[in-house]
Amino acid sequence: MGGLKACFVAFSFVSLCLGSVSQAAELQLSPGPNGYELGLDSQVQPGVPRGQLKGPFLFHSEIIENTVRQYWIYEPAGYSPETSANLLVFQDGQRATNPRGSLRVPQVLENLIHQKVIPPTIGLFITPGQRGEVYPDDLGMSNPNHRAQEYDAMSDRYTRFLVDEMLPELSKNYSISEDPRRRAIGGTSSGAICAFTVAWHRPDQFRNVLSFIGSYVSIGYLAAKDGQAMVPGGDLYPTLIRRESPKPLKIFLQDGTNDLDNRFGNWYLANQRMLAALEYANGTADRRNRPGARYELNHLWTDGRHSDKHAGAILPEVLRWIWGDLID
Repeated sequence: MGGLKACFVAFSFVSLCLGSVSQAAELQLSPGPNGYELGLDSQVQPGVPRGQLKGPFLFHSEIIENTVRQYWIYEPAGYSPETSANLLVFQDGQRATNPRGSLRVPQVLENLIHQKVIPPTIGLFITPGQRGEVYPDDLGMSNPNHRAQEYDAMSDRYTRFLVDEMLPELSKNYSISEDPRRRAIGGTSSGAICAFTVAWHRPDQFRNVLSFIGSYVSIGYLAAKDGQAMVPGGDLYPTLIRRESPKPLKIFLQDGTNDLDNRFGNWYLANQRMLAALEYANGTADRRNRPGARYELNHLWTDGRHSDKHAGAILPEVLRWIWGDLID
């Protein structure tokens, strides 16, 4: 881990330790009195102009056929179409936008934009698909039934849906930067591996990945059957990363020592394998003096379980790290 000490502590005050692009930095947390609490940046603050969370809207995809999904759009206060905005896409939009949930992503954007520590940003929050023509009224925070097929697949189908269908839909009403450094994609659990897959396939569209408790395990694996070839799962990613040249991606990884351990894999070890592979790819390129991109890395290992709570606690500081260098 490049000599960086492990960090298994709770949220109160956050500071960011930045390393070179060839060595992962580690986000540092100090213990708080009540565990992993949401900080002020995740709560409504007096005097902060309110943005608008619009939706949910329904979308029927032609690329991921026979599915319907909901999505929300966060429009920051003072948004003007005359200036291109940053873009944050977040999977499992029903949870990411929940004002009483662990993530509260629109509220975090609102506060950080007001503080001028990240640029004005449009948020796009998308649920997984539900098979059929109707999105059930009673799903609430539960997962639609096509989540694993979309989020845990290593193919580019979800990427094409997002880039070729959802972004053009968003661009009908919003001016979004075409600079991939100003676009970020994130999620938790299977939503995290989904975010990584999008950036892996299309770094020309998204250069920033926020991965919390990522499911880099074998959920997407399908055995060879009836003449159909074996379909790999996300546990193949560390192998691919080690064998390919680094891509121009800025990646944050978080997981907890008490994450899941089941027939699909061990989540904590899987995330450690991801970080080790990304560092290996950078180190190999450095040793061989290869020109080109390097992964820019940051991470946090906590003592958490398979929960969004740690993600919510550190989200403001992660976004500062992702986009802080774009502020003059």
